[in-house]
Amino acid sequence: MTIGQLFRKPLFWVAILLMVCAGASEMSMAQWASAYTEAALGFSKAVGDLIGPCMFAVTMGISRVIYGKYGAKIHLNHYMIGSGILCLCCYLLASLSSGPVLGLIGCIFCGFSVGIMWPGTISITSPRLPQGGTALFAFLAMAGDLGGAFGPSLVGAVSQQAGDSLQSGMLAGSVFPLVMIVSLILLGRNAAKKKGN
Repeated sequence: MTIGQLFRKPLFWVAILLMVCAGASEMSMAQWASAYTEAALGFSKAVGDLIGPCMFAVTMGISRVIYGKYGAKIHLNHYMIGSGILCLCCYLLASLSSGPVLGLIGCIFCGFSVGIMWPGTISITSPRLPQGGTALFAFLAMAGDLGGAFGPSLVGAVSQQAGDSLQSGMLAGSVFPLVMIVSLILLGRNAAKKKGN
């Protein structure tokens, strides 16, 4: 497919949106986890650096190992919707919880929830656009990087406007997993309609 043909496919733009949300959901929490555990939750810098980003990365790795081992038995779209719901819950827990332990749990398990988002979006898109070629993967990677840059920036900007409240920033960041959930549900319904026809 040429780039023009790719641009005329609605699925391509849904995939771009999913990748933006995947990158933003992952990096918004990953980049702010250390500062969040220190400022919002009251932990020391050493604890914030170790428990925040470190445990986020560990749980993200666990998620990818699980899918790598049992992926053939798992419905990817359902798995990603479940991951999106878990991610949304983690963001809400981190932003609305008054207890530091619950907020920290939200940060840690957010890593597990975002683990499948980036590779999962590519796995969902590539068989549906088999002629997309390298251009498809290049645009998807670019969209993921765009989300990875935009998400943390939005969290930081909202936090600053709210009087340096990282919890407010995390609440704003919850829009990314929410959009991803809605997009995946619509994508699943569209696929079901095509099968029915």
